Amino acid sequence: MKPENFSDSFSAMDCRITIIIKSLNEEQRISLAIESALRAIEKVGGEVILADSNSTDRTIELALAYPIRIVQLANAEDRCCGVGPQLGYQHSRGEFIYLLDGDMEMLEGFLEVALDFMMKNPDAAGVGGQLVELNTESLEYIARSAQKRAHVNPGIVDRLDGGGLYRREAIEAVGYFSDRNLHSYEEFDLAIRLRSRGWKLWRLSLDAVRHMGHDAPPYKLLRRRWETKYLWGLGELVRASTGHNRLKMVFQGLHELKIYLSILGWWILLLSILVWPISGSAKFVWFGMLLTAPLAMMSWRKRSFTKALYSIVSWCFNAVGLVRGIMQPQRPANSLIPSLIIRDYHDLSLHSTSGVPR
Repeated sequence: MKPENFSDSFSAMDCRITIIIKSLNEEQRISLAIESALRAIEKVGGEVILADSNSTDRTIELALAYPIRIVQLANAEDRCCGVGPQLGYQHSRGEFIYLLDGDMEMLEGFLEVALDFMMKNPDAAGVGGQLVELNTESLEYIARSAQKRAHVNPGIVDRLDGGGLYRREAIEAVGYFSDRNLHSYEEFDLAIRLRSRGWKLWRLSLDAVRHMGHDAPPYKLLRRRWETKYLWGLGELVRASTGHNRLKMVFQGLHELKIYLSILGWWILLLSILVWPISGSAKFVWFGMLLTAPLAMMSWRKRSFTKALYSIVSWCFNAVGLVRGIMQPQRPANSLIPSLIIRDYHDLSLHSTSGVPR
């Protein structure tokens, strides 16, 4: 669908739903995400906001072809997963907020069903649907799909990974939409803050979005996640939750946290061999046995050396990220994020004469 087929005759003052699209260098996918959001919003009324984390590609240029509000981080150093949703939220006006990644496509029909569900269930803070993964060949996807994840099943869930429709009243009750300090786990953090206040989260059986996912090789993706501090997110979440009753919910809800702590314990055990009261050759043998034991066990369990090696390496990276995230200083989560308004509502009336195709 071409941009000129979308109507820009919405009222910013009468806004039922805000769709926030968070983006960072999504020039290959952003048009599809925006067009799907605009189609969805035409059925229920509202606005679309692109919350951009200082993209350096053509993301903004392409987005300007559409009648949407565009806001951007003022400082590139503020980039992290938790910033995007909060950046969009602080510029939003909707009674309900839908969060969409820049590499996703909303599916027609879901938003109407989700809104009807929220109206009928006033104790629901958020509702999501099924995430349709298009990249099903990566090692990461294969590992994730093999896990038994209760939060992807229909019914009451403990989080809404992959986006969902949230009630502004509930968000205001917990202070902010997403923690600007988190480099990942921002949706889980929102979920435990809401649940700790008695709100419920639901997932419907209806498909909600298609997810393009990352097409980078697994180890390259792992390195990228370290460089962008994505792997620090769990540690940052633990630090943010310390001193609150939701810390228990973090340990109960995130099985991977126990794995990463076990990895740290494994390293401590390996180092402790240096002070064992045994001979040097015995230390060498024990070190080799304990070093290779996890890989051997995972190879047997997964029936694949390649998958086992990736799991062990990934866990090691995440274990270091856990420690680094816990040590990371944090700013007040609800502090205002410095931002630039690339296009505001009053600019839309000039859209047809701005030199950008409608």
